[in-house]
Amino acid sequence: EVVGDLRNIVPLARSLFVDEVFFSVPAERSIVIGVVEEARSAGIDVRVVPDLYDGLAWNAPVEYIGQFPTIPLHRREFPVGAFMAKRILDLAISSLALTLLSPLMLLIAIMVRLDSKGPIFYRAERIGRKGRKFGCFKFRTMVPNADELKKKLAHMNERDGILFKIKQDPRITRVGRILRKYSLDELPQLWNVLRGDMSLVGPRPPLAAEVERYDISHLRRLDVLPGITGLWQVEARQDPSFDNYISLDTAYVENWTFGLDLKILIRTISVVFTGTGT
Repeated sequence: EVVGDLRNIVPLARSLFVDEVFFSVPAERSIVIGVVEEARSAGIDVRVVPDLYDGLAWNAPVEYIGQFPTIPLHRREFPVGAFMAKRILDLAISSLALTLLSPLMLLIAIMVRLDSKGPIFYRAERIGRKGRKFGCFKFRTMVPNADELKKKLAHMNERDGILFKIKQDPRITRVGRILRKYSLDELPQLWNVLRGDMSLVGPRPPLAAEVERYDISHLRRLDVLPGITGLWQVEARQDPSFDNYISLDTAYVENWTFGLDLKILIRTISVVFTGTGT
């Protein structure tokens, strides 16, 4: 299936979460160099078949993809060790937390059941790393038909752009308001972390309807696993600006270190205990 051409190759690759572009047929060198420069800014790797582009990358190593020799013209640095440490931390903390907090989660489940009719858990389809869809779990904090009522409440939205938030949302139940205040409704997402859908730290997982309205530059936040907490949550949780929301998530992705995750986790503890959730 042909989905585009050289005129839109990089934006199209970005929107489809393509990691590498291969030049397997001849093209003008100026075009290839232009694509490499554009791909570099978009974080996309570029390879060429060496027989077709002799001399374009002197002393570059030849790497075989199957039976085809290729030369990488641009390759991103990937901190494998740091990402392994991040995953180990996710597994260790989520496993321990699920074990230690199981009595509290049982109590919350009983409270949700007694407070209002409907399921204990709320499962929403969210968009994860590289645009993959997954079921994100939370304790239910709203009336069962909350999604149907959202359109009727659109005029009350207090966030700008794509985001939707109402401080005194009439759909929230009595127990739900307490759970949201201290972020206890998000405890089931530890299961998502254990499964590998999410990480402890990362950008919040967006809805598909939100991603459909993203600009190409916004997709940068989907290059990593979404998180239970993140830079936006500890820096500007009450900020209604969508641009600030995106810029903080992008800053996290572009400046990520294992140490940054630890700092965010430590700051999250104080944010949770001060009850800044809504």
